[in-house]
Amino acid sequence: MRVLSEYINNDFKPFLSGETVAEIQDFFAESTFSHFPVLEDGIYQGCISSVDAETFDFSKNIADYRYALEGFFVRDTTIWLDVLEIFARNNANLVPILNENNNYIGYYEITDVIKFLNETPFLKETGGIIVVEKAAIDYSMSQIAQIVESNNGKLLGLFVSEANNEKVQVTVKITLGGLNDIIQTFRRYNYEIISEHHEDNYLNNLKERSEYLDKYLNM
Repeated sequence: MRVLSEYINNDFKPFLSGETVAEIQDFFAESTFSHFPVLEDGIYQGCISSVDAETFDFSKNIADYRYALEGFFVRDTTIWLDVLEIFARNNANLVPILNENNNYIGYYEITDVIKFLNETPFLKETGGIIVVEKAAIDYSMSQIAQIVESNNGKLLGLFVSEANNEKVQVTVKITLGGLNDIIQTFRRYNYEIISEHHEDNYLNNLKERSEYLDKYLNM
């Protein structure tokens, strides 16, 4: 499998602080980037936003708007989940990359990170998705994994997809096979099944009994 650092991009060189705002505005007009990095004497200064650039005086230099630069970045060793968080937190589709010596080495584009994510077993491998919910004080990641594996399931991944002070919702992806047994075991451990499943015998039985009762009452 490829590693995220293989997606480091250098197709466009970073702005230099001495460049004019007019040059930046022209660049953003011809690209889809939300932000772009700025260097001064080879040192990363931050990102300039395309939205901010539209409001700047085109006759001035980037250095005149140093206060508006946004200082977010990732390392070339940052894992993909943390990279995605930086994208989301800064509402950006480009994130600069610095190495351990704080040297600028390129940038990630959100489309490339999504492409990388699509190649992970969690999304690429065939499997079933179960969304379970339990009280925040009671849920356990290790217990969820144990439930899957004790029913001969193979865990492809899981993450907390929703949480508050009372409840936690966990999305679980497993290899297909024995899905119904896993669902019933989750229920025995007082997990609520949020997702719908065609193989769910418990729900199917409830539905059949309900339909039978409706027919009986309408006789």
